[in-house]
Amino acid sequence: MSNAIFISARTQSTRLPNKAIIKIKNKYAIEHLISRLKYSKEAKLIILCTTNLKEDDVLCEIAEKNNINYFRGSVKDKLERWNGAAKEYSISHFVTADGDDLFCEPTFIDRAFNQFKEDNVDFIQATNIIAGTFSYAIKTDALKKVCEIKDSDDTEFMWVYFTETNLFKVAELNKIPKRFYRNDIRMTLDYKEDLLFFKSVMNLIDLNKYISLDKILKIIDKNPSLKNINIFKQNDFLKNQKQKITLKIKK
Repeated sequence: MSNAIFISARTQSTRLPNKAIIKIKNKYAIEHLISRLKYSKEAKLIILCTTNLKEDDVLCEIAEKNNINYFRGSVKDKLERWNGAAKEYSISHFVTADGDDLFCEPTFIDRAFNQFKEDNVDFIQATNIIAGTFSYAIKTDALKKVCEIKDSDDTEFMWVYFTETNLFKVAELNKIPKRFYRNDIRMTLDYKEDLLFFKSVMNLIDLNKYISLDKILKIIDKNPSLKNINIFKQNDFLKNQKQKITLKIKK
């Protein structure tokens, strides 16, 4: 059993169509994320978790091209997709990375894996950390339990099954410096304004090597107009999430 990073991605998207395969600096958007995640020291595997739809063949081709694994599963049910990937690759713990979080921070991922070693927790979240730099870390045994009790296949916003059922030990990602807890920067690709943000920032960094989140933030803070490109979309994003969250448990 080993640690893995699960990249959740599919080409089907409504607000920004085909966002995973939009080209930025001569690479697909998702390839920038894959390259960044490879700097994790604790993850043994990176697995792209996508759907069985024909349109997502391109994502599997990208995974192969970038020398990472992939798993194909349910279109709607992200939890079952992860569960299938965990079984196929014998994963004990995993950190999720949304395919649109192009600056997801590998040192945060490694911190989560180390936290699993230190504490007996099932689910790690990072409330109020910069949007798009960390998602969730999950113990596979907890995921299996959730898949047994959930009564819906619409699990896009799945964290409530871990945080609101009182069945699991939930923790905040620890030992993260306070400078990374900011609400004035948005680093996720969901709207055309987010695309402009990433293009603008990437024009100022060397994409051929790992650039720490600290360095990215210094660049943004030296060019504060970058923040204004898309931060106003965060409220729309959160409102959309809130409207779609569901929690359905079997009786």
